[in-house]
Amino acid sequence: MINNSIIEKRLINWLGKWFLPFCLFTFLPSYLQAQVVLETDSIDSDYYDIEEEDEEDENDDVKIPLGEDELAVKNKEGNEELIEFPEAMTYNLDSLLNLYMSKTYLSGANDCNMKDENPVFTKEQYIERLSRIPSVMEMAYNDIVQKFIDRYSGRLRYSVSYMLGAANFYVPIFEEALEAYQLPLELKYLPIIESALNPKAVSRVGATGLWQFMIGTGKQYGLEVNSLVDERRDPVKSSYAAARYLKALYKVFGDWNLVIAAYNCGPENINKAIRRARAASKTSKEGDAITAADKDYWHIYPYLPAETRGYVPAFIAANYIMTYYCEHNICPMTTRLPAQTDTVVVNRNVHIEQIAAVLNLDADMIRSLNPEYRRDIIPGQTKPYAIRLPLADTGRFIDNQDSIFAYRADELLNKRLEVTINDDIPTFSKKKVRVSRRNARYSRNKKVAKRGRSSARRGRSKATGRKSKARKSRRRRR
Repeated sequence: MINNSIIEKRLINWLGKWFLPFCLFTFLPSYLQAQVVLETDSIDSDYYDIEEEDEEDENDDVKIPLGEDELAVKNKEGNEELIEFPEAMTYNLDSLLNLYMSKTYLSGANDCNMKDENPVFTKEQYIERLSRIPSVMEMAYNDIVQKFIDRYSGRLRYSVSYMLGAANFYVPIFEEALEAYQLPLELKYLPIIESALNPKAVSRVGATGLWQFMIGTGKQYGLEVNSLVDERRDPVKSSYAAARYLKALYKVFGDWNLVIAAYNCGPENINKAIRRARAASKTSKEGDAITAADKDYWHIYPYLPAETRGYVPAFIAANYIMTYYCEHNICPMTTRLPAQTDTVVVNRNVHIEQIAAVLNLDADMIRSLNPEYRRDIIPGQTKPYAIRLPLADTGRFIDNQDSIFAYRADELLNKRLEVTINDDIPTFSKKKVRVSRRNARYSRNKKVAKRGRSSARRGRSKATGRKSKARKSRRRRR
């Protein structure tokens, strides 16, 4: 048996060697920290209260600057929420004026003196003006709508001047398409917040054209998109496709504000917002039918994406500013776009440079009238395509079409229809390798040695084979 004294000595040694150092390193820092806390608590607490109040005041004074594409609005609780401007409201005016259409056909107005002064009106005046707009759609007023009106009449006033000039060419096309599907004509101002009336506009997510169609939605409504043609940029075809899409959305929602919101973020997000608003409401229960109150845009407003929250207010503000621009000292740019245009149909490939050279027209003017052709090539050989030209030049095109098709065709339309394969038999020259005598002798000796080792292996294998046969014969005799 082990003596108890021995056990006690071993226990004392273990405690001194391992347990006490472990306790010192583990608990001593926590104990010292606790003593520091107790000492600070014993100091005058008023001093620290003052310091904390000062820190809170400093944090209150620090405000994060808003981005150029954001708008801060206070809700009923007094909390600020951010609303994103539609992307077209963030376009730089210089980029719009660099378009050929604006550089060539738009100029500063001479019939009125555009001032930088933006008059200030009362809330009642804004409400009264919105009520006088002849519209089927609801043009309601609130603080958010006022923010967008201020944006259009202030910072974007020169962009509005550009859009007023371009609207003389595009708005009649929009109105014809909307009237064909019996839709409210005030929807003609939807492309203002979609693309700022730029037919070549492309959004961050790839939406293209005046009506900002995505590729999938555009093809769903009959717009062709390939390497040479993008009909989302065609003012006429995209307008009729947009009218069909808007009519389909109205059949789903039955409310024009929700239709506009769904046009921006998709019907799926609108349905989600309706469900979330119903779930948050204490009056509606699960299983109840969706009512008209549930489909109120301003009711589901907090549950919409950030950009869509500003979409309907921006649309109302666009209708306001395009109607009452004179009251805000905004003058439209004078437009000299072709008053009348017509189309000619081609069934052969033709380049815009061919048309411009033979008819002595400006190639950029033809491009501005036909923005759907992405590479300046009209692929009439694939299927008949239409070319829009000034009315006086359509007859000249028909009279000179043979000369147009032949002009620099090999240079401008250089896609080969047939190619020949080079069937020459390739010849290769063998490189002469110089080998020194020493290396040659070494390689020969190496080969001889290798053959010797292989023959020796074969001899040994034959000998072992004979021995094994002799053993087997002796066993049979026994």
